[in-house]
Amino acid sequence: MALLEVRGLEVAFPQGPRDEALALRGVDLDLDPGERLGVVGESGAGKSMLAFAILNLISEPGRIRAGSIRFDGRNLLTLPPAEIRNIRGNRIAMIFQDPMMTLNPVLTIGRQMVETLQAHRRIGWAEARKLSIERLGQVAIPTPESRFDSYPHELSGGLRQRVVIAIALLTDPEIIIADEPTTALDVTIQAEIMALILRLCRDHRVGLILITHDLGVVAEVTERLMIMYAGKVVEEGSTRQLIEHPGHPYTRGLLAALPQRVARGQTLNQIPGTMPGIADLPAGCAYHPRCERAIAGCHINIPVLEAHGSRRISCFRPLLAGAEA
Repeated sequence: MALLEVRGLEVAFPQGPRDEALALRGVDLDLDPGERLGVVGESGAGKSMLAFAILNLISEPGRIRAGSIRFDGRNLLTLPPAEIRNIRGNRIAMIFQDPMMTLNPVLTIGRQMVETLQAHRRIGWAEARKLSIERLGQVAIPTPESRFDSYPHELSGGLRQRVVIAIALLTDPEIIIADEPTTALDVTIQAEIMALILRLCRDHRVGLILITHDLGVVAEVTERLMIMYAGKVVEEGSTRQLIEHPGHPYTRGLLAALPQRVARGQTLNQIPGTMPGIADLPAGCAYHPRCERAIAGCHINIPVLEAHGSRRISCFRPLLAGAEA
């Protein structure tokens, strides 16, 4: 059994007095202990919505309309609030893209770390301080004893993100959900942070769900990929397989748009058009208005996620030449 198992997940938002629009449309997900999964797609694909749904953090008027989220065999959608709080931030931790939205600017780093520990464990101040300083050292923060007493604004963006990662590791979680964890950082710091996350997950056998729009990042960190479009999974398989032989036209379009895929001085490739909003989905396959492989049936019918060898693809005309290489 997978450590985390999501089945048929739907998240809905009201559209008028009677109608609802789906931000997630029947999403399935599996994560084994220590596995690293990348969730990729453009803005509006539903990636962050999936993360918030897993943690049962969908705010009103949104709601989880259907599906199940099983963690360690228990359905998180049916647990009492107190049990959910014990899992959230404890056994499942989250790293957000902007550390200043996570850290309290008026509290020292140390106080925030100690309070995190005391919220989930019976632990005294001295022991919590010792453990917090150890975690700061593990994420390569220099002079962690002095940084323990610093305020967030006294640290650089890269150091603040390292603090957020240290806080996520405080309770020895089994899963970390990282939502665009390097977006606000420069390229050099991005590489350092991703290398740090990878090393920590390997060393502690922590499962990772890495949410990003950047296929170049997940190629270096993850073992398996899930491509999302308009709230739906359109392709899922091993990272190497999808990078080397994309099966869905959308996956191929994302790869073609990577800057490293064109020579210096050439115009960057882009997928024509834009992703539809959840209230404006076209009939049939949501991707067909942007797809060069669309046929008449794509305008009418919605493809299901079907197995093609060791991967799954939601497309009537998948790119299967060499797909299982």
